[in-house]
Amino acid sequence: MRHARRRVVRRVTRLAAVGGLLLGGAMVAQAAMASETPPASARPLAATGDTGAALVARLGTARTAGNWIGADGRTVVAVTDEATAREVRRAGAAAKIVSHSMNELKSATATLRSAPRVPGTAWAVDYRTNRVVVRADRTVSAGDWSRLTRVATGIGSFVHMERTKGTFTTRLNGAQPILSTGGRCSAGFNVTDGRSDFILTAGHCGPAGSTWFADNQGDRQLGRTVNSSFPGSDFSLVQYADGKAGVGADVVAIGGGKGVRITGAADPAVGQRVFRSGSTSGLRDGQVTALNATVNYPEGTVTGLVETTVCAEPGDSGGPLFSEGIALGVTSGGNGDCTAGGTTFFQPVTKALTALGVRLIVSAQNAGGAPGGTPSPAPSASAPQGAMVPSAASPGSSAPVTGASEGSTALARLTDTRNVGPGLLVIAGSLIALVATRYIRAEQDRKAYQRYYSATWG
Repeated sequence: MRHARRRVVRRVTRLAAVGGLLLGGAMVAQAAMASETPPASARPLAATGDTGAALVARLGTARTAGNWIGADGRTVVAVTDEATAREVRRAGAAAKIVSHSMNELKSATATLRSAPRVPGTAWAVDYRTNRVVVRADRTVSAGDWSRLTRVATGIGSFVHMERTKGTFTTRLNGAQPILSTGGRCSAGFNVTDGRSDFILTAGHCGPAGSTWFADNQGDRQLGRTVNSSFPGSDFSLVQYADGKAGVGADVVAIGGGKGVRITGAADPAVGQRVFRSGSTSGLRDGQVTALNATVNYPEGTVTGLVETTVCAEPGDSGGPLFSEGIALGVTSGGNGDCTAGGTTFFQPVTKALTALGVRLIVSAQNAGGAPGGTPSPAPSASAPQGAMVPSAASPGSSAPVTGASEGSTALARLTDTRNVGPGLLVIAGSLIALVATRYIRAEQDRKAYQRYYSATWG
């Protein structure tokens, strides 16, 4: 009986040691893979010279007409003459010769803005077709449509008019839901001014003084809107009731207890694949189709928006727009839904941060400091992102959302890229356990043999 118990103990010890070896190996391998340079197909394909935005700024709006990311991830710059095209190519980007400069296109949008306002309309410059596209939803009357068409005709043939399905509305009523007496919105990004923490969300969600709750019963007060801009722009600040965002402030929820870690802020590029999260429709993706768009909502006109093919539904307002862990905007409004599709507009996050005098909350680890999630300045908003093959883009690195199960949190700790050292310690301990088990067994066998030999030969 005693020998049977010893055999069981030895087997359990060996199994535990083998398990420790496997676990330690997995921890080290995970960290090693995370530290490797990604394969060429997954790396940003930056132009060999200036970025598209920098090229446009250097060459001027009289000779260029915008830039975008091509299907192959290469930067494309629209230019008005061959000499400028040669400069673009020398800088490492692709050039497309077009008929109208950005100055002409901006003049067209200025003329549209000066015309009598028509709710239910929107316009933006389409860099890729070198046109100004004007859209009208089903609420626009035939008379208003006719008058707006006359204005467009007077500008020139490069102003394209089209009717669209649905209605252009704000998406009131996104990652996490926030609720007030005015309706339901989505929390965007956590930001700070260095003294207090806030939620950056859409301005149309509620005026200054609005009180927000985290539940339908109004038992858990989340905070109060302390600054709001709408119409004109579409952003607001909700100050946390206790002044702090808490653990996981650098993570946006994408559903199912999962989240994406936000590491900085930037301006999007036309052609870029982007992701949006909202409390109504969850995580959705699409492509940026235009910048500096104007939308005439029933409540007023908002300018400077990002136009995308990402869908959104009521309740998604204020939710975050991001790509590769970079904050890009907060949901403003649009038309359609996530069944039929549609156009959705976003307030650029960089403009909101600048106007409000706040910065994103990112973990100190991402900002180059010690881990712990302390507020830290986000990377420069003016620094353009490297171009990436659109199909290769992802939301960003995954992270557990605050309140996720302990099991998922433990798993995240085990696969943390900082666990090279602990992983090696686990491997070393397991090897020592295996060697010790073998030694103890050999010693026991030797003693057993001595006893047997002594009993046999007297």
